[in-house]
Amino acid sequence: MRMTAEQGFTLIEVLLVVVIMGILTAIALPRLGLAGYRANSGAQAVAGALSQAQRMAISRQADVVVVFDVANRRLRIHEDANNDNLINGAERVLSTPLPDGVTFGRGTAAARAIGAAVITFTKTQDAMPAVVFRRDGTASQAGGVYISTIDGLTLDRTKDVRAVELTRATGRTSWFSYATGAWKPGH
Repeated sequence: MRMTAEQGFTLIEVLLVVVIMGILTAIALPRLGLAGYRANSGAQAVAGALSQAQRMAISRQADVVVVFDVANRRLRIHEDANNDNLINGAERVLSTPLPDGVTFGRGTAAARAIGAAVITFTKTQDAMPAVVFRRDGTASQAGGVYISTIDGLTLDRTKDVRAVELTRATGRTSWFSYATGAWKPGH
C-alpha cells in the first residue's frame, strides 16, 4: 500500500497568517517610538548645520550667519563675505530644512539654562533670530533652540522635545533630550 501526502498550506491558512501578522504589526508599530527618532534626527540636523556654519566661517575667513526661519521650518546659512550682515548678490546662501515632522518648539517641557524662548538668540537678520559665527570659530552669543515633533507639540508630548545649545567662546554645539521627563545629553 502506498500513501501519498500532499504537503503545503491552503490559501485560507496563508491568508490567516498574513492577517494575524498585520494585526500584530498595527499594535506594535506605535510603541516603537518613531517620534523619538524623528526628534533626535531634528536635533542632529540643527547641530550639524551649526557646526557646518562654524567650519565655513573658519575656512572662508568671513562671518557666517545662521538664521532660524521658524515659519518655513528651516535654517538659512549666509556666507557674509563682507561682514555687513546683509545678503548681497555675490554671497552664497544655503537652506537646511528640518526633517519631516519636526518643527521649532518646546511646548510645556521645562526650559534649560539657555532660556525659555523657542530660539534664544537675540541677533536678527531679516527680522528672524540669527547667530553669527566669526572667522575664529566663535559665535556672536551663547544660546540655543528647542525643537520637537509636530505631533508632539499638538498632543503636548514633552518627550519629543530636544534642545540644541551653542557655546559662544568655542562655537561648539551640543543637544539634549527631554524624553525621560528630565534633560539628558543626546548621543
